[in-house]
Amino acid sequence: MSPVQPNPPRPGTIRALPYRKPTRGRDYWILDDVLPDPDAVRARMLERDDWVEGYPHKREPWPGLRTMPGLEPAELAHVERLVRKTTGAQKIWAVDPAGGGTFNHNCVQVVGKGECEPRPHTDSRSLCRYAAVLYLSPHLPKDCGTSFYRQSLPGGAVGGNQVLAPHNNLVDALGTRYVPEDSFTEDVRVPPRYNRLLLYSANLIHTATGYAGSTLEDKRMTAVFFWMAQ
Repeated sequence: MSPVQPNPPRPGTIRALPYRKPTRGRDYWILDDVLPDPDAVRARMLERDDWVEGYPHKREPWPGLRTMPGLEPAELAHVERLVRKTTGAQKIWAVDPAGGGTFNHNCVQVVGKGECEPRPHTDSRSLCRYAAVLYLSPHLPKDCGTSFYRQSLPGGAVGGNQVLAPHNNLVDALGTRYVPEDSFTEDVRVPPRYNRLLLYSANLIHTATGYAGSTLEDKRMTAVFFWMAQ
């Protein structure tokens, strides 16, 4: 949500963030074979005709196609039981943002090759503690998964990768929406797999690694989720 934008360097405006090495089982979790019938979910998505168009189809800041809700109630409840068990959270829930803003929880996104580049960002701490991406494409290239990033600082130094209080998102933490193009570097890459759920702490800098395909059937199809937890 709210990715930073590349811009010429402005010395003194970029803050260094704290760093926490993304560690499987602590900061992110990989759950394979999540849905009992992923083929049925995918077939349902391919039959839908209510896709909302983003870039390059329309003048929108977000890419590809979106539709929601993605999973049906029983499917979503199954995923949420796994998330609670995995994280140890007693309760998880999706926030209904004030002001009627768009919140793309349980949203299916379809993005093809050339429709977007990696966009390092964090999700808002005021809206979620955990985020997750469910891969719904059977044959994605290995470089179309999800990557965790960290700062790349002037002089070749590397910086941090997480947003902590009192900041809610990456823009707040950095003090600007506009950063040099080389401000981030890839740290950990998780490859895609059909019916894989990648669950992670939403305050870590992350992005889709890449995109592929040119049709609805072969583009990168994922469902995304955002939960608060206690």
